[in-house]
Amino acid sequence: MLALGGALLLAACGNDDASPAVSRSPSGGLTETPAGPAAVSPTPAAGAPQVTPASSPAAAPGTPAQPTPAPATTQPAPGDPVLVGAGDIASCYSDGDEATAALLDAIPGTVFTAGDNAYQAGSAADFGGCYEPSWGRHKARTRPSPGNHDYATDGAYGYYSYFGDLAGPAGRGYYSYDLGAWHIIALNSNCWAVSCDAGSEQEQWLRADLAAHPAACTLAYWHHPRFSSGLHGGDSTLQPFWQALYDYGTDIVISGHDHDYERFAPQAPDGRADPNNGIREFIVGTGGASHYGFGSVASNSEVRDSSTFGVLKLTLHPTSYDWQFVPVAGEAFTDSGSEAC
Repeated sequence: MLALGGALLLAACGNDDASPAVSRSPSGGLTETPAGPAAVSPTPAAGAPQVTPASSPAAAPGTPAQPTPAPATTQPAPGDPVLVGAGDIASCYSDGDEATAALLDAIPGTVFTAGDNAYQAGSAADFGGCYEPSWGRHKARTRPSPGNHDYATDGAYGYYSYFGDLAGPAGRGYYSYDLGAWHIIALNSNCWAVSCDAGSEQEQWLRADLAAHPAACTLAYWHHPRFSSGLHGGDSTLQPFWQALYDYGTDIVISGHDHDYERFAPQAPDGRADPNNGIREFIVGTGGASHYGFGSVASNSEVRDSSTFGVLKLTLHPTSYDWQFVPVAGEAFTDSGSEAC
């Protein structure tokens, strides 16, 4: 767009849980995260994320639509990075996360998570026994964000202990990095634990970070969606995030929380369609935990699916991007397209 937390808190955000029949033991330990800033080498390989230092810069002044057919998208050139991932991921009562982790095995690039990484409570046992055997094998290339289930363990201790520096400054849950020509921002939408209000430390950091990184293309991700047709629906407490991102010309927001896939047309902070300057939102709560149905269809919702586990793959060109929802083996639903920044 060139024109440019504790266990008691879980109930406050709603219960995301479902318990399919498949189970595995949640025993197992944690893998230590190597010391260093977000496990990124001083001289990263082409396409590797370059993490923004922890210190903050100075502040700056109906009927479901059908999936779109796959277009002829631009083939990634050497160095065009890939960002791939989902939210609502690992449960010891589902084998969905093993199926989505198998997709990651075949997709190079940086892995994002859109929260609720390890069910049911984001404990050390949940991460060690449920997340580690599947998505854990991609931990070194993962840039996570926390969800309400991660905060069901006091202070999201299991989440921050498991991911270490990969999750940014401990206890904060928000950070940013560069991926090719793109600036990427991970935020903490657990607003009862880390405030999301206008004027809060997180919102002021976000505005300062955006001002300090005037990239042609910008993407942000967090757990709770601002707009959604899913079971939980949109969360207006995330309005300050959306407003700041819109003010600085952000292109994409990715969330989870609702266990479905949904793609929105670009829209303004108040939900108006804005094809020229709006932000396109993807909800990708399809990491493997369970499925939810849809409620009332939100304005500007273009594509929806509530029965397919999978990951969102984004190929980030210098001034455009391609998106593709990649379903797990045996499923047919997909969604893809391309757009300029």
